[in-house]
Parts: sequence; structure tokens; C-alpha cells
Amino acid sequence: MDISRNTVDKISKSVVNFHNKLLQFRKCQILRDHAVITEDLWVRNGKIVDPEKVFFDEKITADVQIDCKGALVAPGFIDLQINGGFGIDFSYNNHDVEAGVQKVAKGLLAHGVTAFCPTLVTSPPYVYLKVLPLLKIRPGGPEGAAILGAHLEGPFINVNKKGAHPAQYIQDMDRGLDSLQDVYGSIENVRIVTLAPELNNAVDIIEELTKRGITVSLGHSLADLSEGERGIQHGATLITHLFNAMPAFHHRDPGLVGLLGSDLINDGHSVFYGIISDGIHTHPAALRIAHSTHPDGLVLVTDAISALGLEEGTHQLGQLAIEVKGGRALVAGTETLCGSIANMNQCIQFFMKAVSCSVVTALEAATLHPAQAVGIHDRKGTLSFGADADFVFLGEDLKVWSTWIAGECVYQDTESPHPTLRLI
Repeated sequence: MDISRNTVDKISKSVVNFHNKLLQFRKCQILRDHAVITEDLWVRNGKIVDPEKVFFDEKITADVQIDCKGALVAPGFIDLQINGGFGIDFSYNNHDVEAGVQKVAKGLLAHGVTAFCPTLVTSPPYVYLKVLPLLKIRPGGPEGAAILGAHLEGPFINVNKKGAHPAQYIQDMDRGLDSLQDVYGSIENVRIVTLAPELNNAVDIIEELTKRGITVSLGHSLADLSEGERGIQHGATLITHLFNAMPAFHHRDPGLVGLLGSDLINDGHSVFYGIISDGIHTHPAALRIAHSTHPDGLVLVTDAISALGLEEGTHQLGQLAIEVKGGRALVAGTETLCGSIANMNQCIQFFMKAVSCSVVTALEAATLHPAQAVGIHDRKGTLSFGADADFVFLGEDLKVWSTWIAGECVYQDTESPHPTLRLI
């Protein structure tokens, strides 16, 4: 199939419908199986396909060939903790939830994010009852990144490690799962729940949420190591923003941070941990310590707030006013950090520099690992055959050149050195 320059000037502006076509992306470097390999990428019907089966079973050639100009092709980024962006806060701007989520989902495409978990911080029950039914799980596309399900960060946390969460809305779990249902209502659209494992009934609730396919993350907690290990043994698999809103590591009482070195990992238990690599929340030395201790569990999260993509000044996080100044987001009138203003691409770049790790290591922390943490790595966070064709083209500095979802270009940076991916 020949497509002239007149047919498609810039893919981002004039998208050709390739859904039923066999696409061959040529001259690219692909992140696959923990390595960057020189190989063509083949896509059809929104999936990565095995070219050998095409050649030998179907005996056909590509309908469309796309010259990638040597770009690095990586799985689309996945953000498991993001409170909003571009002026929208998911816990606060609830007068038109769908429009707000749509704005953020669309804006994230420019940063290489193809799937995310809109995150609700500790809020009064009416917020959950109104917002959660509208945070519907949906696939991505030109309208924006896929929604994997909500991340409910609270209100079942330890008030003594509340961080930027308003104390008056923090709840206990004395009535077990009924406590959660009274606050959340339906949990149909929920992917992750962050809770403190030392609270009453935490073990039973972790087990029940896990049975329902919800990932339980431990955070905003004063738990000691044994309480954290109990949570992991009963189904929790994630730690929320490691080092933040938990006690500092102590050699006799390592707390939740100690889970990175727990014997449970050697016994086959999954332990992933989100970490905010924005240059503000986590010192480079702490990033290096975490990575060297448990590299396979490291998940980059932005924890971005409504100020993402905007100028410094006064913004909102849930029920609290936020002041952004000098690259730091603080609860107004305090020195309490409350989320970041970094995008995922920036977090990857900072992490790679701070840890002095390979491109593969940095990218897998924002692709494969978050997909593994929520159990979707068979189709997301990977470019293995049969996976969703969600990927990004990256320059040498890991700058996002273009973002693709289901084999369709949904964003392209016209100021990149290669503004147009030429169709052959």
C-alpha cells in the first residue's frame, strides 16, 4: 500500500485508519524481553503480532510500512498514581467528572502515558459516591490514555502519617468491609486501594479486596515490618510512594521500607513499590538504595497534582489549597509536600540519571513493572507478541516523539528532530 505525502502530512493531524491493516514499523530499536533489539515491529488490529506467523502461515506482506528513522520504541508509560493535571483535580473538580478526566487523559498523551489510574485522595464520602461511578475503566485512543481503574489513596490510613490528607476525613475500618462500602459505595471501577496495614481488620479487608481483583497498596502508615509482612502475606502487593508518609528506615525497626529486603520476596511473594522520582520527593541516594535493594519491584509514579502542565501559583489537591513555588508543591501555609508537578517522562529521565542505570531499566520502571503490579502485564507494559500495541517513539534523550495506542498515532511532537514518521 502506497500512501503519498499529500495523504498524510503529519500523522498527529491526519490519522489514517490502519486498524485492519498489517503495519510494519521499520528501522527502529525495540524494547522487548529486557533488552533493546534491532527489529521491525508488526501491528494489526491493535495488537503486536509475530511476523513469522504472518510470513509462514498467511504468506502475506505488510499493507503499510512506516520508517521509524532509528527511533527507540518502548511500551507506553503507565502511571498508577496521579491526582490530576492541567487544572483538574479528580477529588475536587467533581462538577463535571467526565470532562475533567477526559482533559487529563488527553494531556497525558504528550508525555508518553498510554494508561493511568486516576487517584482520589482522602475525601468526604460524598466525593467517592459521586466520582467513582464516573471513573469508568475504558480503553485508550485519540481521546486520551486508557483508564485502568481508580486508585483510592485513603481515607483508611493512619492519621499520624496523613501527609497532605485532611485529618477530619480519615476513617477507621472497625466494621470491616462495611466501613469501605459505606464510604466508597460501589468499587466496580477501582483498581488500587491504599490503606494502612496496622488498622483494625486490615488483613481481612486486604484478602477480600484481593479476591475481587483489586490491588492493595500499603501506605500512609506507621506499620512495623511484621505488620507490613502480614499485609503482603494476605494479598497486598504494592507500597505507596516509598519513603513518603511512612517512618524513616531504622536498622532495628525497618518498617514498610524493610519490605524491600523481606524474606517474603525470596518465598515468592510479589512486592512492588511506587516511588516519586521528581527530584523533590526522593533524594537520588534514596533512589539508588531502593533500586539496588529490590530493582524488580520499582514502579515510577508521578503523584502529579492539578498543577501539572501549569504555571506556579495556587492550585488544589482534594479539599486542600496547594502552593507551587520553586518546583515544590506544598499544602498552603505549611512545609508539607503534597504531590508533584512532574510528568512521567521527566520522572524517567531523572531516575535514569540519579541511579546511573540503563535505558532498559529506567523504561521498565514506568512500563513493565507497573503493569506487573496490577496484573495486566500480559497485555500492557510490554511489546511481546499478542500484547496491546500501545507504545512510544523516543529520542536519544528519551524525549517523547510520538505516542501510539492500539497501533494508532494519538500524539506527535511536531518540534522533535523527526516531526513526521514517514510512510513508505
